[in-house]
Amino acid sequence: MGCAGSTPKGAAAAGGEATKKVRKPKPWKHPQPITIAQLRQMRDEFWDTAPHYGGRKEIWDALRAASEADVALAQAIVESAGVIVSNADLTLCYDERGAKYELPKYVLSAPTNLVQDS
Repeated sequence: MGCAGSTPKGAAAAGGEATKKVRKPKPWKHPQPITIAQLRQMRDEFWDTAPHYGGRKEIWDALRAASEADVALAQAIVESAGVIVSNADLTLCYDERGAKYELPKYVLSAPTNLVQDS
C-alpha cells in the first residue's frame, strides 16, 4: 500500500519522465576556441569535483558513462541507474531521492569552435 498519489515503479517508468529519450546536445560554441586537450582537462576537472556537490556517487558514475557513450547506450545506462532525465540532452537530471545533477555542455559534446592541438 502506498500513498494516494503513488504509482507502482513500473507504471512511473512507463509513462513518466524517467523514460524521456536521451538526445545529443545542440551544437554550442565555447567563449574562446579551445583544443581537445583543454576540453579533456575541463571534463576531468568537472568529473573529479562533481560528486562533492551532492548526489550519489553511483549516479555521477552512471552519468559520466552515459555522457561518454552513444545515444542508445546512454539511454540504457540512465534507465538502468534509475536516473530521471529532465532535459533530454542530460544537462539536468535527478535521482529517485530528488537530488539534482547538472551537467555542463562541455562534458556532453565538443564545441563547434574546437581547434587542433598545436
